[in-house]
Amino acid sequence: MKHAAKVRTCLWFEKGGVEAAKEYVALVPGSRIEAVRDNGQPDDPMIVEFNLAGAPMMILTAGPHHKLTPAASISVLTEDQKETDQLWDALTGNGGEAGHCGWVVDRFGVSWQIVPKRMPDLLASEDPGIVQRVSKAMMQMGKIDIAALDAAANEPAHG
Repeated sequence: MKHAAKVRTCLWFEKGGVEAAKEYVALVPGSRIEAVRDNGQPDDPMIVEFNLAGAPMMILTAGPHHKLTPAASISVLTEDQKETDQLWDALTGNGGEAGHCGWVVDRFGVSWQIVPKRMPDLLASEDPGIVQRVSKAMMQMGKIDIAALDAAANEPAHG
């Protein structure tokens, strides 16, 4: 048996792991299903190994013993507002739930952080005023709005 990755993140699902993995690889470009192992559960295979844009992942469908929690999330760095909007809309649509500061819970209960690359760039500024203004703006958002972050970064310093 060939194993694609030595280390991978595992998400515990009560049911629907294959459906979720298929949806995830369709959402994130450069992703793929690597293996599906039914382990005697052909109607809802127990293990799905997949790769999200280079990040090895696995879903273990093993019943209601453990619940998904925002303490573990999938964080995606998006290139621009268009990609941010597309991913956000796909995850919140069909039963997902929008959160704050770029967080969303998909219809399967998995937490995601949808982070435009511009946000961590601004938050890494050497100007503490920019960091403070961008942080304050971000805290008011659900889906991250890059133009609003840039506007906050470019506000004149008060003083």
